[in-house]
Amino acid sequence: MSSENYIDLPPLLSAHGTITLPGSKSISNRILLLSALAQGTTEIRDVLLSDDTERMLDGLRSLGVAVEQLEPHVFRVQGCGGNFPVKSAELFLGNAGTAFRPLTAALALSGGEYRLSGVPRMHERPIGDLVDALRELGADIECLDNEGFPPLHIHPATLTGVGRVSVRGDVSSQFLTALLMALPLLGREVTVDVTGELISKPYIEITLAMMARFGVNIARDDWRSFTVAAGSSYHSPGVIYVEGDASSASYFLAAGAIGGGPVRVEGVGRNSVQGDIHFAAALENMRVDITWGDNWIEACRPADRKLKAIDLDCNHIPDAAMTLAVVALFADGTTTLRNIASWRVKETDRIAAMATELRKVGATVEEGADYIRVTPPETIRHAAIDTYDDHRMAMCFSLAAFGAEGIRINDPRCVAKTFPNYFTLLHDVVKAVPVIAIDGPSASGKGTVAKLVAARLGYHYLDSGALYRLLAMAALRDSIPLSDEANLAELAERIEIRFEGEQIWLDGALAGDELRGEQCAAAASKVAALPRVRAALLAKQHAFRKAPGLVADGRDMGSVVFPDAALKVFLTASAEARADRRYKQLKEKGIGANIAALLLDIRVRDERDTQRSASPLQQAPGASLLDTTALNIEQAVNEVLARYPV
Repeated sequence: MSSENYIDLPPLLSAHGTITLPGSKSISNRILLLSALAQGTTEIRDVLLSDDTERMLDGLRSLGVAVEQLEPHVFRVQGCGGNFPVKSAELFLGNAGTAFRPLTAALALSGGEYRLSGVPRMHERPIGDLVDALRELGADIECLDNEGFPPLHIHPATLTGVGRVSVRGDVSSQFLTALLMALPLLGREVTVDVTGELISKPYIEITLAMMARFGVNIARDDWRSFTVAAGSSYHSPGVIYVEGDASSASYFLAAGAIGGGPVRVEGVGRNSVQGDIHFAAALENMRVDITWGDNWIEACRPADRKLKAIDLDCNHIPDAAMTLAVVALFADGTTTLRNIASWRVKETDRIAAMATELRKVGATVEEGADYIRVTPPETIRHAAIDTYDDHRMAMCFSLAAFGAEGIRINDPRCVAKTFPNYFTLLHDVVKAVPVIAIDGPSASGKGTVAKLVAARLGYHYLDSGALYRLLAMAALRDSIPLSDEANLAELAERIEIRFEGEQIWLDGALAGDELRGEQCAAAASKVAALPRVRAALLAKQHAFRKAPGLVADGRDMGSVVFPDAALKVFLTASAEARADRRYKQLKEKGIGANIAALLLDIRVRDERDTQRSASPLQQAPGASLLDTTALNIEQAVNEVLARYPV
């Protein structure tokens, strides 16, 4: 179930399949900017379409760069040789660091007046080290709110002729990337010295590889200094392709590791320039079988092999390392991820955010300035995961759905930053705990049929009608009027319900025959018509979905509660047949009944259930109709099983 505010992922059993990765965000934005800085026209293929690339495209267009979209993922950029046609502009760059930092450097070394801003989180992300290095070269940059942070006002530069500058490497590799990409605009030799340990080295490798594709080769002294030669300038390669995103590959490779696989990702392989492909090696250390191709990677784990905890320096895979923190929930032992200080200055403080959300699902977590240590719980709990407007938090924690209870991801739309159709592709390669949803009107026999189908398959069973009867019983017990929607919803959230074979428990007490009585049934029908009550009981119903499967009966199982059910059956019978069955059931229990009164009650209840505003009784889309008027119970059970796509 999903809304604009959250998506509920059911408990997942396995993962298997092949997906084609979207283009790399890091490569897409580098190539878009280099194409604008180059001489000539560049056709860029397989560009990622996401919030971050849209910010870069919008920025370039605002600067007067001719950008034409030829196909959904193909763009043609007319380079301006670093001389942007528009000399005064205001650029809003969202939370896109791969757009904000490089554009800052390129604009700071040109002659123009520019204001660069972003979302509030971008204004909290440091940029002072880059600004200081650019000022050494003669850039005139004003930090408008707080020194060292966006938003920025860039004035025309007065170049100093300095041939050597320094930049810190231990906060963000994007500072060095931005400098290196902008320095060829000066046309003279400049050396950049890196102070401190350079983090995220693979991202610098991407920068150097992309610059080389545009004709600029950088001389370097290991990771200590980088020199741009005099006379360097960018020239279009004509046509260039964007690799699939290796960071995004991590979620699907991890799904193959947790869910057994094999899962293959296409778009990256053994020849990739992206450091995050080494995530696959980390999975190998956790006892996952990895197979490589030139343009694909595949992950598989035999069912009898448990994942092993690891202790890993993650400097080389800073983004993909987040995925390992969630994979650790399924590993044997404590996993430690080190050298991840850059997490602190990303879209959110990812170390703090990851620790908070991992604890929600039951993990024991220790966090430090540059590490996180994760000990998995015995059972991964269901939780509503907050994502902090951070796409990677949402995608990482989707993997927690392989726990026994599934997971809720709040603000799932944040994945649009890099991977807008992530949840669709995830759905295509995972198998959820199957559900058979049997809906139908009152006294149609759905409860009896559902219980027997569950027994035949060895599945769990949910009698949703019993939930509403139990709530009605609790309301009568607590003297809450059946029309008091607010208090009934609160009661629904706090009551404890337990099914044990034929026995049903309410708040620790065994429910008696009154649960199946007509008074209780009538009361249940009234409270079930209240929208807030139905919403409150939804989570309780979802909790019954556990391996190996669930058979659920009710009146909105296939339409509202389990819309992704493997089989939906709308089971019905004539009102006369249903009244006769209810009469016989009550007589067998020694309960007095009048068949005419039962028939009238059924017709009244049908009318009320079909007309109610909240989850009206109806045949769900995709549900098959099963009329049992002329069938006995055994025949009805066999018919349901025959329709089940095992």
